[in-house]
Amino acid sequence: MKKFKYLKISKSLKLRYIDNYYRKKLYVIFLPGFMSDIEGKKPQTFRRYAIKNKLGFLALEYFGHGKSSGEFTKGNISIWTNNTKFLIKKIVKKNNFVLIGSSMGAWIALNQFKYFKKQIKGFIGIGSAPEFLTRLMWNKFPKKTKQEILKKGITTIEKGEYKYPITMQLIKDGRKNRILSKKISLNIQISMFHGKKDEVVPVVFSKKVLKIFTRAKKNLFIIKNGDHSLSDTRSLSKIKNQLSKIIKNIL
Repeated sequence: MKKFKYLKISKSLKLRYIDNYYRKKLYVIFLPGFMSDIEGKKPQTFRRYAIKNKLGFLALEYFGHGKSSGEFTKGNISIWTNNTKFLIKKIVKKNNFVLIGSSMGAWIALNQFKYFKKQIKGFIGIGSAPEFLTRLMWNKFPKKTKQEILKKGITTIEKGEYKYPITMQLIKDGRKNRILSKKISLNIQISMFHGKKDEVVPVVFSKKVLKIFTRAKKNLFIIKNGDHSLSDTRSLSKIKNQLSKIIKNIL
């Protein structure tokens, strides 16, 4: 039975999350993508994996996502990064952990390295999309879309089967959260998974993430028939196998 919990981040705001609490165990932290929640196949799969393997677990819904408080269009990368940092400090505390970031979740995960360098022992990216707001959206928007967003402060775009409300403040905040030109020199294991048929984020983004890490043991897995979400059973099985290998090397 999935037990959703809430954590207050202010008097009027609370974030929804699921966890598997262990005081002195390694944790697996799953960070969902843009407009995603924690009821999907990926967070539930990794939660079951953690329970089965007696590991700690945390997955959260950022501000304005799922059943967490807040209006989605008022959120941004900085806010969602801080939500994640807050929950890690409250739930995971001093425990070591492996991060799994899906799509935008990989960007949020990369932002955690500046806060938790000593605790992060591994990182898995799924269809990783750091800096997507500039590189995949703003830079590729037609003039008409840019004019609409500059004039009204918001536009709605369609990517594949997804519809996204995109605000000007979100784009501007994305620029403040550039990560791909940074370097992280941790000696940990990094594994990127990307669907060859991903029509939302090109595979090159996973390659760009790997370049950030200067001392890590790195792997790139391109799933032949995989889409952007990689939520099918076969893909999830491959990701879990790699997670097991990473954990085996840590423990």
